[in-house]
Amino acid sequence: MSENKLAGQFFDAAIGLLQRVRDEEAGHIAEAGSVLADAVAAGGRLFVFGAGHSSLPAQDVVYRAGGLALINLLAVPGVIGLDVMPATLGSALERVDGLAGAVLDTSPARPGDVLIVISLSGRNSLPVEMAMNARALGLTVVGVTSLAYAEHTRSRHTSGTFLKDHCDLVIDSKIGIGDAELTADGIAAPFGPASTVVTSALMQAVVASAAGELAARGIDPPMLRSGNVDGGHEWNGRVMDEYGDRIFFRH
Repeated sequence: MSENKLAGQFFDAAIGLLQRVRDEEAGHIAEAGSVLADAVAAGGRLFVFGAGHSSLPAQDVVYRAGGLALINLLAVPGVIGLDVMPATLGSALERVDGLAGAVLDTSPARPGDVLIVISLSGRNSLPVEMAMNARALGLTVVGVTSLAYAEHTRSRHTSGTFLKDHCDLVIDSKIGIGDAELTADGIAAPFGPASTVVTSALMQAVVASAAGELAARGIDPPMLRSGNVDGGHEWNGRVMDEYGDRIFFRH
């Protein structure tokens, strides 16, 4: 089997998943957009969290050209990417109890804010406790996860629960267990993970929905422009000055 054929199969698999999410999760995506719009309109703040590779779609909506300026990354040291050595330490930290509470207690998050928690499996202690603690603090929690894991795997949290069990709203990414879309002769393990492609698109769809909802209410959404177009830096500077009390990545 040629590499070109496998590449095409990966694109087909990713496109199929994107179509499923678009069609089957449209209502939840629109609801999430309304949740974000409600918070923006009420003066609330927006946060997003993901661990490991689930941090990639979280980071993709923070300080992003064409993105909503008010979305802030809730960073947990050691788990937001390949920033620790060995890389396996990040995976181990996802299973540490109590870490989420310490992060939230020292964060600027407050009641009335929104936190989006992204976790493919939703089974590790960190995303579960992040959602639990955030709701206890009075935040609205949106979970982005694959519900297949909750159906076919065991939770690693002491409660036996998954991320989905502690959210006000859940969006199902439709990713299969193992996050590998392809198999081929001569390759022992399945390969071709599509969770980053799908979840990043899903997050951008939520942001687009929120922007449209704000516009429908007569509120000009605080969007960022590219710094690589003329006037982009000046535009962004005005947005950050106006909404500086809700933008934490600039401090």
